[in-house]
Amino acid sequence: MNSPPTDDVQTLMEAAHNRAAKALGLTCRGPLAWGFQGVTLGRRAGNQWLRVSRSAKRNAGRKRGEGIVGASLLVPDGVPRPRLYEVHDWTDGKWAFEAEVLDYVRQPVVSPDRADLDRDPALPDEWWTGLRQALDLISQAEGVKTTVRDGWIERAFPQFLGIPAPAKVERVTGHGDLHWGNLTTMPLTLLDWERWGLVPFGYDAGLLHANSLLVPDVADRIRLEFAAVLDTPAGRVGELTALAEMLQAVARGWYPDLAPGLLARAESLTGVRPPVPLHSEVSA
Repeated sequence: MNSPPTDDVQTLMEAAHNRAAKALGLTCRGPLAWGFQGVTLGRRAGNQWLRVSRSAKRNAGRKRGEGIVGASLLVPDGVPRPRLYEVHDWTDGKWAFEAEVLDYVRQPVVSPDRADLDRDPALPDEWWTGLRQALDLISQAEGVKTTVRDGWIERAFPQFLGIPAPAKVERVTGHGDLHWGNLTTMPLTLLDWERWGLVPFGYDAGLLHANSLLVPDVADRIRLEFAAVLDTPAGRVGELTALAEMLQAVARGWYPDLAPGLLARAESLTGVRPPVPLHSEVSA
């Protein structure tokens, strides 16, 4: 879906990936899979997948109950996701690196080149049932991390939606990054568990809906499948949170094709036409 932003980042991450593979006794082959801005790099190692991520050294150390390791311990086994086998972490210079060995997922990602949809993937009813069941199971887990913090919501609603922030945000444990680049076709698998935790009720379904607005049939299917969530006051807050986050991305130069649909959807929920800032002033 992505590529490294600079040659220096490419060199840094490829060296880190090679170091992790050597430390873990893995032989990696095949194409490199880059995450956003080259922050992560993954590659196949037989029936497994080696994923390496970097952050500033001051952020070194995994937080208990969060991320991929936390999901492997706390999310019910019935949620379809890659199994975690081993981790290897280190620091080098100004960077902290984290490596995970996971199952290699053979079935294709629904949208491998972008987070949103530009075509109908024609997913069967069984897939939609599986997604509903997976989100129900995730909601039963003990989420630790607060994903999309209240302070961000208080600032983002006025800036990106043109309305005051809600007085109350009901939260539930969720995936936290439910878009089409993190979902596979049949059999369904949910990928990328970095943001899982306590999300606004309706946020997961609202984020997937926002990423489907270019394909109305799929957007309508999401509204049908998750009506019990989205058609509630708390669910609307969650969906508006997802829309505010997407509109922040628009302000940063992403999703130009999706922007009109995001603005229209937000206006349909609030009755207020959102402002269109030239740049983003709100940090997540």
